Amino acid sequence: MPHQDPTPSRGPAAALRVGIIGTGGISHQHAPGWLELGVDLHCYSHSGADRFAEQYGATVHGTLDELLAAVDVADVCTPTPAHAEIVHAALDAGVDVVCEKPLTLTAEDSRAVVEHAERAGRHLYPAHVVRYFPQYAAAKKAVENGAVGTPAVLRYERTGAAPGQDWYADDEASGGIIMDQMIHDLDQAIWIAGPVSSVYAQQFAGTGPDLVRTGHVVLTHTGGAISHCRGLWGPPGTAFRYTFDIAGDAGRLQYDSDGDPAVQLDAVASARSQGDGGYLPDVSSMRSPYTEEILEFTAAITSGAPTRVSAADGAYVVEVSRAALESLRTGRSIPC
Repeated sequence: MPHQDPTPSRGPAAALRVGIIGTGGISHQHAPGWLELGVDLHCYSHSGADRFAEQYGATVHGTLDELLAAVDVADVCTPTPAHAEIVHAALDAGVDVVCEKPLTLTAEDSRAVVEHAERAGRHLYPAHVVRYFPQYAAAKKAVENGAVGTPAVLRYERTGAAPGQDWYADDEASGGIIMDQMIHDLDQAIWIAGPVSSVYAQQFAGTGPDLVRTGHVVLTHTGGAISHCRGLWGPPGTAFRYTFDIAGDAGRLQYDSDGDPAVQLDAVASARSQGDGGYLPDVSSMRSPYTEEILEFTAAITSGAPTRVSAADGAYVVEVSRAALESLRTGRSIPC
């Protein structure tokens, strides 16, 4: 039975009933945040739900409809192809939604779920967790406070072992390395440098039993900046690493997870920082970024607090990602 109350705010977090849909790998990153809030946790999955429930104290439901009738918030942690259908079902049931990235597999589906949430008066939040990593949040704040002046050239890299599940190898199901891995850095480039006028992409896909791929996406932003995003799915044992380098007309800042954990500013940006009295947050004791996003989304659902990522943001980066995939297919730069 659909929920009848369409209002966007609810009571305290501890009173929330939250249903995690899909109990694979990423659900185990979401669950601790919900537990920290003390919510009434529920779950539904085609497999693994009983093990998940035993680990986190969740109530298991036998069908999606049964779960949606029992919760206030749905947390969608399924493989990408199922996102759109599940989000629509949750919104039809009057349930607020947190959805793992990418929001959906196609731009059309992303626009549809955003419009559905608006019509239903319900919250919809895409889990773009990299916005909650302290180093990226620090870079965003630094740029907003003028450390590099006007951003001009941005470079992002993300490297890790290729995912083991078969469905990732099917670009029609996962969107490949661009939509599954590189979407984080595309989102970061847009977060820092703004909307995109054109997208160009190249990809190398290896052969053999391992899903080894390298992708490159170049974004031309409407404000004139250029972003280059590089992603690598390597063989088993490849160390996870992520970097960024943001240069503007007044300074530069860099980060490499393989080195110093702090964001590094060049001499010009450092001088501007000191002159402004300091603006980088203290990142020495930040909580898990997955927990951080859950806490922020819950505050928005229960009290209307702002969030650093919106449903529209999630839909837009899907549109840009699909343009990158079209560039791969055609060899052309694709307008956005």
